[in-house]
Amino acid sequence: MPESIPAVVAHGGAGPGPDRQKNVEAAVKVAADMLESGASALEAAVEACVILEDDPVFNAGTGGVFRNDGSVLLDASLHVSDGRMGFVIAMEDTPNPIRVAADLLDEPINGLTGVGARDWADSRGHKRDRVEGRPPAEGIGDTVGVIARDSTGAMACATSTGGCSYRPPGRVGDVPLPGCGFWASGDLSVAATGEGEAITTALLSYKVSERVLQNGDTLSEAMSWGISELIEEGVSVGLISLGRDGPGEGLSNTDMPWAEWHG
Repeated sequence: MPESIPAVVAHGGAGPGPDRQKNVEAAVKVAADMLESGASALEAAVEACVILEDDPVFNAGTGGVFRNDGSVLLDASLHVSDGRMGFVIAMEDTPNPIRVAADLLDEPINGLTGVGARDWADSRGHKRDRVEGRPPAEGIGDTVGVIARDSTGAMACATSTGGCSYRPPGRVGDVPLPGCGFWASGDLSVAATGEGEAITTALLSYKVSERVLQNGDTLSEAMSWGISELIEEGVSVGLISLGRDGPGEGLSNTDMPWAEWHG
């Protein structure tokens, strides 16, 4: 199989706009430098996602927003094109839930939630660290996602969120649900951001992927179809995607900050 050209694409949520653009570009640069140095897609996607989780302007990791009861609960997911998957839901005291999701890739289980997820993270040496949280910004869905491709053609999709403000502590959005907020399958990966209930109902990332794989649409055509046909008007949604060849792409019906790099 011919060597692929490394690439990475990332988003900073549906709605934050240009104020977050440089923050996303910084994460993409970290991943690009890693890929050029021979890192795997998995390694690059995780580290770029950590950069975004560590940036308090995003609703992910350290910047997670308060739920109705004042709690800060973090979700993350990781999907590799070889089929491995890991996701965590509603974790407290976990600034980098993507690292816990990564540790699940080679386990007999795919996902963990709540207290059980945090206890399992403790057993794997993931330090507990209080996440202070922040008030939500009205109308802004600034969760994060990264898709990377390495020279072997392997891809990895990493997403992370603090969930949704003005929701109860048990609420689950699209980020940790396979096929909804993320999907990686063979030669294609898609990640979504925006209103989680709409994304989940539409099974958006999976259906956009299938539009490419089954109908032969380009990445742009498939994302445009997904947003216009599967999402109701007025619902904020964004997508990023990456295939085996070419650069990553992004599309949103809001002002979504996103960036890409390809070698």
